[in-house]
Formats: sequence, C-alpha cells, structure tokens
Amino acid sequence: MSGTSNPRARGTSTGETGTPVTARRPRAARLSPADLLRTSGSGLRSRPLRAFLSALGIAIGIAAMVSVVGVSASSKEDLNRRLEALGTNLLKVSPGQSFTGEAARLPAEAEKMISRIGPVEQVSAVGKADAKVYRNDHVPAARSGGITVAAARLDLPDTTGAEVAAGSWLNEATSRYPAVVLGGKAAERLGVHRAGEDVRVWLGERWFTVTGILHEVPLAPELDYTALVGWPVAESELGFDGYATTIYTRSAENAVADVQSVLGATASPETPNETEVSRPSDALAAKEATDATLNALLLGLGAVALLVGGVGVANTMVISVLERRAEIGLRRSLGATRGQVRTQFLGESLLLSALGGVGGVLLGIGVTTGYSASQGWPGVVPAWAMAGGVAATLVIGGLAGLYPALRAARLPPTEALASA
Repeated sequence: MSGTSNPRARGTSTGETGTPVTARRPRAARLSPADLLRTSGSGLRSRPLRAFLSALGIAIGIAAMVSVVGVSASSKEDLNRRLEALGTNLLKVSPGQSFTGEAARLPAEAEKMISRIGPVEQVSAVGKADAKVYRNDHVPAARSGGITVAAARLDLPDTTGAEVAAGSWLNEATSRYPAVVLGGKAAERLGVHRAGEDVRVWLGERWFTVTGILHEVPLAPELDYTALVGWPVAESELGFDGYATTIYTRSAENAVADVQSVLGATASPETPNETEVSRPSDALAAKEATDATLNALLLGLGAVALLVGGVGVANTMVISVLERRAEIGLRRSLGATRGQVRTQFLGESLLLSALGGVGGVLLGIGVTTGYSASQGWPGVVPAWAMAGGVAATLVIGGLAGLYPALRAARLPPTEALASA
C-alpha cells in the first residue's frame, strides 16, 4: 500500500520477532594516551633534522633562563656561606667631616669607650700613618701605588677575620721593630710574593722586613691595599700621632642593630655627627642586589630566545600540516574525527617542545655546574627553575601548535586527498 511506511527507509530493521530495531551509527575509536604518544612521535621521527632544530631553539631559551637563575642562586649561596663563616656582626666606625668641612678625628679614648658597651665582644683598630711604601729606595716618590701605611693593633686579624697567607702576623716583639705585614693587593703591587727576614720594602724612608702577607679580607677590603706596622714603631719611626682612623668591633649577633645605633655617640660623645658607622656585610649584600639587576636583564634575553624557539615550533608544525595533507585526508577517510586529528598535531607540538625543554634544563644545569665549579661556588639550581622551564615550554608548545592543529582538523578529507 502507498500509505504503508518502510522501516528501512527510516534507518530501522526488523528483528526475528518482527520488532523494528533502530540501526546505530558506529562510534569513532578513542585515542589512548599511549596511542597518542606513539602517533605524535612517529610524525617527529619522519623529519628528525627539522624536529631537532626546532627543539634546539626551545632548548637554548630554557638553558639561558635556567643557567641565569642557577648561577645567581649559586652566587647567593656562596655569599651566604661566606657571611656565615665571616659573621655579620662586624661593625666599623671611622671619622667623617667636621662642621667646617675638615677631616674629623676620633678621640684617643674611643677604643676604650667602645669596649665598655655591653654586647661588644672584640675591639681593634688601625691608624693611618703619613708614610709611603715602595719596593726599594730607587722608586720615584711620586709613585705611591695607592698603598696606605697604617699602624695596627695586634688583635686586628681576630676582629676582622683576616688570615695570613704567608709568614706570620705581628706580635709583641715585631710590633716594636721595623716589620710590616702586607695586604694581599699591596703585596701584588709591590711585587712581593713571600715573607721572610731577607724580604724588605722601603717604608717611611727606611727598610722594613716583610713578616707576613694577608689573604684578601672580604669584610675589610681596605686592608688589602694597606701595609700594616705595629702601633709602637709607627709612633716612634713614622711620626704617627696615635689616633685611630678606623675602629672595628664584634658584638653579639642579636645586638648588632642596638650597638650600631649607639656606636657613633660612644666613640665620639662630643661630636657624634662627625663619625661614620657601617656594617661591612651590608656592602656584600648590596653587591648581590646589584647583580640581581643584571640577572633580570639576562632572564629577559632568555625569554626572547624562548619566544624565538616557540616561533620555530609553530613554523615547523604549519609546514608539517601542509606537507601531510594526504595523510590527514587518509586518516579522515578511515574514520578519524576532527578532534583526533587536532589532538594528534597538538600532541606533536607539545612533545617537540617538551623534548626541547628537558634538553634545555639539562643544558642549563650543566652550564651552572661548570661555571660554579670554576668560581669555587656550590652549584645550586632551584627546583622551581627546572619545573618552571619545562612548564614554560609546554605552554609555548601548546600556543605554537594550536593554530596548525586547528588548521589540520578543518581540512575536508576529499580536498586533502585530491591535493596530495
């Protein structure tokens, strides 16, 4: 009959019982993570050189960023260790300028008054002498070499943390005779490389025996360029007036700020405004803060390199889509959905970026370790820098591969096969 409907025309069939059964459209198979990884990897393996160069661009950017952070962290760790060994409780007081603009002078009793401050544990001092030092008596007087001559207390090394590199420090006997201990830089400028009875320098128009050479003093760098003699011989032979020009103090760690606030007034009660009080460890910390500015610039350059690497990944994936139109059309014809094609190409981009990121992190660790070892620093690479490097590459890879993945998914199967 013409009015009778045909079940098969509506996509139905009749079972053994005569009951109409609706035909189901077959579902596309799902890509498991293992299948996705294998499929994405095969796309990269088919063009190994291009994949390597694209990953290298990412790796260079990540390596630059990780190494900058690592070297900065290693330098900071070395500074912290040095400060821990040297102590941050060293304070220094020196005369400033008077109200009339002339050079001020600390009272002769300044050392004794400072030692009466409760938390102060050690006090020592140096006093500049009006003398010059030369390698021999034939050097013109105009060539001073920038070396200062100063009288020193016998307990100066214990207070400042200075260490003797060669020879020995002054003692009760040598401090009364023409004997001198040279700072590390002063010895270099004078061409003195050892200490001994036969090693002499021309100091204050007479010969002084070099009894010792100091290592560099991080918390008192002014001593590196100083020739240090005993207080008694400076007064008797060099016309030294006996007034200290720099007083060094060590105090209890928990009272450094309190001592610093009263140190100037204690050293010179009548003119406390004519004294200068400083904490040498703050200078080292300020240097670290200055280095942080340069590190920020280097991080910016690393970010630019990473961006360039991301552009390289995007370029590689776009070209890959154009070259693999036949493959895309075949996959679509065999039942692959747009989502699966999109996921495949996005997975290739992420995998390519991840390889570059991991390689960049390893390269950055290597650079940090090598540079730190050459400087004698502990090699430190923060975990957040390594994790952040890999995460950044995944973000860059996702953004770089998004457009090529969408473009591949939108290709009609017939058009892709026809243009192959």
